Amino acid sequence: MNILSIQSHVAFGHVGNSAAVFPLQRLGHEVWPIHTVQFSNHPGYGAWRGQTFDERLIDDCVEGIAGCGALEICDGVLSGYIGAAETGAAILRAVARTKKANPAALYCCDPVIGDVGRGVYVCAGVPDFFARLAMEVADIATPNLFEIEWLTGARVATQAALREALARLHAMGPKVVLVTSALVADTPADAIDLYVSSAEGLFRLRTPRLDLVVNGAGDAIAALFFAHFLTTRSPRAALENAASSVFGVLAYTMRAGSRELSLVAAQDEFVAPTRLFAAEAM
Repeated sequence: MNILSIQSHVAFGHVGNSAAVFPLQRLGHEVWPIHTVQFSNHPGYGAWRGQTFDERLIDDCVEGIAGCGALEICDGVLSGYIGAAETGAAILRAVARTKKANPAALYCCDPVIGDVGRGVYVCAGVPDFFARLAMEVADIATPNLFEIEWLTGARVATQAALREALARLHAMGPKVVLVTSALVADTPADAIDLYVSSAEGLFRLRTPRLDLVVNGAGDAIAALFFAHFLTTRSPRAALENAASSVFGVLAYTMRAGSRELSLVAAQDEFVAPTRLFAAEAM
């Protein structure tokens, strides 16, 4: 598969494109990364250097890729963190241009807005961009629990409420929705739930909850889910493959005591996860 990935990048650590590109390449996919920001490290360290790119960089890079005749063979566009709403508009232009060149191409949008306990952490205008514009265009969306609540205006504390929120999000546009870190009333304290919803139904996958805090896991699972979906066209299989791989990487990271995802050291988890998790129909 050929995947155009438009999101943030850090020189040190693994978030955004630096969490998505290598796992996809390890699976054998071609990835064409365009960076929305170039930072020295994740801002969670408290200090960082670098800059946010404006929309002209995205337009220029897509123009160059189109000039090579490559958009015709692009199977999908993946987007993640954006620095400004204007950057998001450029991503949608890239999606439109890609789909014009290859009508079979899909768009997977990871609507990075915020998280439980942290609230909204992106710039003003970005959450509205995702809700008003991006969801209408996206074939696949990969929000976390906080983000699906923000996008739909629904409080999600139970599985019934999650179903309602998913119905609202599907009505906004995405045919396939992956919800990560879904902690609802029936989720055990020692577990993490992930859900995928599509025309095939609703499926839940539950993994043990690991005692670590790292950045980039959401970026990695969104990329892996998209790639596995492009390959299998099965939301359930994509969930199982992506979640099993990310759990293996997280377990390795925890054992290593690392603050950053051990993507390189644990790279075999992408092709042959140590532990396979099965999704159940709900």
